[in-house]
Amino acid sequence: MLTGMKAAALVATTAMAGLLACGAAGAAEVTAVSAARLLDVASGKYVDNPLVIVTDGRISAVGKKGDAIPAGAKVVDLPGATLLPGLIDMHTHIDGLAEIGGYNSLQYSDRFWSVVQVANAKKTLQAGFTTIRNVGSADFDDVGLREAIDAGYVEGPRIVTAAWAIGATGGHCDSTFFPPSMDEKGPYNIDSPDEARKAVRTLKKYGAQVIKICATGGVFSRGDEPGQQQLTYDEMHAVADEAHMAGIKVAAHAHGAAGIREAIKAGIDTIEHASLVDDEGIKLAVQHGTYFSMDIYNTDYTQAEGKKNGVLEDNLRKDRDIGEIQRQNFKKALKAGVKMVYGTDAGVYPHGDNAKQFAIMVRYGATPLQAIQSATITAAEALGQSKDLGQVSTGHYGDIIAVSGDPLADVTTLEKPVLVMKGGAVVRRP
Repeated sequence: MLTGMKAAALVATTAMAGLLACGAAGAAEVTAVSAARLLDVASGKYVDNPLVIVTDGRISAVGKKGDAIPAGAKVVDLPGATLLPGLIDMHTHIDGLAEIGGYNSLQYSDRFWSVVQVANAKKTLQAGFTTIRNVGSADFDDVGLREAIDAGYVEGPRIVTAAWAIGATGGHCDSTFFPPSMDEKGPYNIDSPDEARKAVRTLKKYGAQVIKICATGGVFSRGDEPGQQQLTYDEMHAVADEAHMAGIKVAAHAHGAAGIREAIKAGIDTIEHASLVDDEGIKLAVQHGTYFSMDIYNTDYTQAEGKKNGVLEDNLRKDRDIGEIQRQNFKKALKAGVKMVYGTDAGVYPHGDNAKQFAIMVRYGATPLQAIQSATITAAEALGQSKDLGQVSTGHYGDIIAVSGDPLADVTTLEKPVLVMKGGAVVRRP
């Protein structure tokens, strides 16, 4: 038996040897990135000739060209380019394919979707979106994908996972396309506050990092209309209370004005779509600090390609009915001061085209800076991850993109990043 002093000495010696070995064999990974300019998304001002140092995945310094570069650093120099933080899409369905609509999905097995999401994740990251919030997927697909990405087996963005969405029986998040004989139903339907609380607890248990509810009807469901409220205030309040007690946030699919108002009053953190919001709903959002995630690009795709992809006519009809209304309400809510986050509903249109919404936001009243902030600093704030995401700043993750030219003059430059870096690792380069 070792005496106490000898044992302590042995532990200390072993620990020091381990540290020395790590220092020799596992030296810090350092990347130095320089460009013509860096957009400070908080101020909206450019920093000329920046030099950004990323050490072991996090930004360790933001200086100027000419500053000392650590010995052994990988150097990435991008003359003429603009650096920005990695982009954040707050509303995706990573295991979905826009190209397979309606009943065409029945040609494929259940596990098909868990496989194609791997390619979707890579396309999303290559497009400059280094973080996504995935608000609903079947069979805990997004949880498994997040685990595989985090473990280094698959290339993709950071994912904040919702897993299954919570909805009312017969509502938008239920399975409504089949007859009773098939007994198809959403596994997390709720019809009371107690059921709501249990659903939140169970989803968190199995990997949900955000809770998604369906407060109203939807466009791509059957047997309902987008404006119809489907969850009661008490049910939504129970979800919000239970989730917040567990330290996680709640996103509510809500097209209809009444459902939006009740969701905001119930304490929901972000309203998804918000298509038919009224003046009272906008006022409530400003008062409560509720974020809107308004997917105002995807109608262009669904109306052009939906029929070919198998989307049913009734779904396309609903899409036509609310598309322009949603865009006008985006303009109104933005002008009123509602906090906007960048959410695209990727999966309703092809993954990898996430950045196409920037131009639509500018067309409907946003400045290029406001559009960029919605996908960076404001999105990070809505996620509760401002210390890690949304800025090129010391201490933040080394999630950086570069585009050619000036995105404040031409926001479409964001559609074609020339560099994508996630955690200091370059995943796309010129």
